[in-house]
Amino acid sequence: MKKYPGYVRKPFYYETDKMGIIHHANYIRWFEEARVDVLSFMNYPFEKIEADGIMIPVLGISSEYKEMIRFGDEIVIQPIVTKYTGTRMNFEYRIYKGDTLATVGTSQHCFMSSETNRLVHLKKQHPRLHELFLDYYESTKESL
Repeated sequence: MKKYPGYVRKPFYYETDKMGIIHHANYIRWFEEARVDVLSFMNYPFEKIEADGIMIPVLGISSEYKEMIRFGDEIVIQPIVTKYTGTRMNFEYRIYKGDTLATVGTSQHCFMSSETNRLVHLKKQHPRLHELFLDYYESTKESL
């Protein structure tokens, strides 16, 4: 798999707080934007996953702020898969402002059937998607 270049974004003014820095709640949205962008990069967009009857709920999320990000800064978000089992997947997000690591976050997910609300084993039930996630996991392991 070709290496994912990262999700490039410029924060909007409405995402700032009274101190002129990005409000912490926006980082969770940015993590999701990066995950959705990775799926498009893998040529398996989120819409296709949903059409296949798969949900990917968030089980947990965290964020650690190292440097302030402000309106007008250009950032790159690198979503790295830290664990993939075929039923669960964990991400680490590294947000860079230039060469500076500004934020590190994590999220934990599982794969569920939208029809039954039960856990889905991608290797058995959706082997193509399983292979894509496995390839992405392997391609990002070196970043850890």
